Amino acid sequence: MNGRSGVIAAGLLGALGVAAGAFGAHALRGTIDGRSLEIWQTAAHYQQVHAAALLGAALWAMREPRPLRRLAIALFTAGIVVFAGALYPLALGGPKILGALAPFGGMCLIGGWLSLAIEGLKLPR
Repeated sequence: MNGRSGVIAAGLLGALGVAAGAFGAHALRGTIDGRSLEIWQTAAHYQQVHAAALLGAALWAMREPRPLRRLAIALFTAGIVVFAGALYPLALGGPKILGALAPFGGMCLIGGWLSLAIEGLKLPR
């Protein structure tokens, strides 16, 4: 992914994360059990935090497109989609196997952060 597509993804995923958080806080409260609501809130929280990280990586890549910066964009995007995309339906009573997908999304998110850290090591002191 390039910086432009990363900025677009960050905007869309960030907006959806806010909407999901609001939906969980208002529409789901009292309709699903506490543990399910906690899962939903975790998904929304991680989505919002990592949408901001995605935006930072995308803006950095727009300044100077480098492979690790583009990798971070791709990993953050995939991580958000897989992590939150597994937890939202799980919270709504979806198949338990979805819970097994979330760690793959989490690994992508960690990979995004590590890509940024490695890129940072290359910066001048």
